[in-house]
Amino acid sequence: MPPHSPSSTIPDDARGASVALGNFDGVHLGHQAVIASARTAGERLGAALGVIVFEPHPRRFFQPDAPPFRLQTSGQRARALAALEVEEVFEIGFDASLARSTDREFAERLLHDSIGVRHVSIGADFRFGRDRMGDAESLRKLGEEFGFSVDPVAPVGGAAKISSTLIRKAIVGGDMKQASELLGRPWAIEGEVQRGFERGRTLGMPTANIALADYVRPRLGVYATRVDLGDGVLLPGVASVGVNPTVGALPEPLLETHLLDFSGDLYGQRIEVELVAFLRDEAKFDGVEALKVQMQQDAIEARRALIGV
Repeated sequence: MPPHSPSSTIPDDARGASVALGNFDGVHLGHQAVIASARTAGERLGAALGVIVFEPHPRRFFQPDAPPFRLQTSGQRARALAALEVEEVFEIGFDASLARSTDREFAERLLHDSIGVRHVSIGADFRFGRDRMGDAESLRKLGEEFGFSVDPVAPVGGAAKISSTLIRKAIVGGDMKQASELLGRPWAIEGEVQRGFERGRTLGMPTANIALADYVRPRLGVYATRVDLGDGVLLPGVASVGVNPTVGALPEPLLETHLLDFSGDLYGQRIEVELVAFLRDEAKFDGVEALKVQMQQDAIEARRALIGV
């Protein structure tokens, strides 16, 4: 089901849901605990399970020039929520009007009037409203007034709580194992395959190239990957995330993936690349021949890393 937007009228059959509220960038294990809380409440109330998310991410709204930081596209997030059997997704346009709302206006106009929620589950540290004035306690009181219950969910992971920030740190450091454990699945980059200089083809390893867009920048280097061409079948691959220092540096890092058991034209196709394991840092080689030798070794190491995954 496509996300509902409160800029248009919410259908009657989508109102009255038990919702999880948050940014949910990554839909990681901590987010999943909040959604599980909303599911439990929904079962008690006989209400559908919903999730309220924001687009663009509030950080991008307040810091338009901030470095890329996203863990998912909105499409990836919607699919992750669907996999958790979320029935209704309310994608809220985060704009100046919403940013100026008081905690009371947020609860009354959005949660009560627009969506008609019956229950809201949030992370215990969730803040909302102008200058982050609202918290779990204020939302609980507002819920009593407007007819919905509230459940603040304790962080998952104890002192080292699972968070999008912690996952970004793991990705920046190339620790894909930790990122995968915190997300509950491998971290993946989705995008449209674009034409490049076709240098991989001349080196005997053609690549599918994807711009990193607003994704957090992973550690530059080579990764073992699994690639979904859109049919749900994961194909083994080896990828470089970097600027190609040996054959002519790019202005921005690019994801270049070679599929190990595939031949065909993927230009213009939308694919998703799981970065399963970090193999080595990006390096500048003494010429193309040395690079070709290393690329062949990278493919061997990628196959080894993917065994049993």
